[in-house]
Amino acid sequence: MNDEAYMSRALELAKEALFAGEVPVGCVIVGPDGSIVGEGRNRREQERDALGHAELAAIRMACQTLGGWRLSNTRLYVTLEPCPMCAGAILNARIPELHYAAKDPAMGACGSVLNLFEESFGFHPRIFRGPLEAECSHLLSDFFAQTRRKI
Repeated sequence: MNDEAYMSRALELAKEALFAGEVPVGCVIVGPDGSIVGEGRNRREQERDALGHAELAAIRMACQTLGGWRLSNTRLYVTLEPCPMCAGAILNARIPELHYAAKDPAMGACGSVLNLFEESFGFHPRIFRGPLEAECSHLLSDFFAQTRRKI
């Protein structure tokens, strides 16, 4: 599989979140052999849990799959730029490579509002934008437009 295929799976998970009434964010973590070892989607509303972010679910699953908390040979693909909480989890899990599709001008902690990966932590993941930025951005903007119309 390639970057687009991994992000495509994350986008499928984002669409699952959308159909469940959640902010449409999906995430996959790819292991050293190229297989998906963790995946998740937003579940904050469903689980009534502020920690129900896609990245945290994917990190939890990857840790269980790989048998440890250090995910140092993995890559994370997510449809929306991680928030401070999720960027912190990426740092703590030692994930060396982040690929995100859509920027988050309100909460993005990987360049939009701030970049936690440039701070004085002992670990600095590499950040890549894309692929599928347009598709992921469109899904999110449609969701928020519909939400505003309901209000």
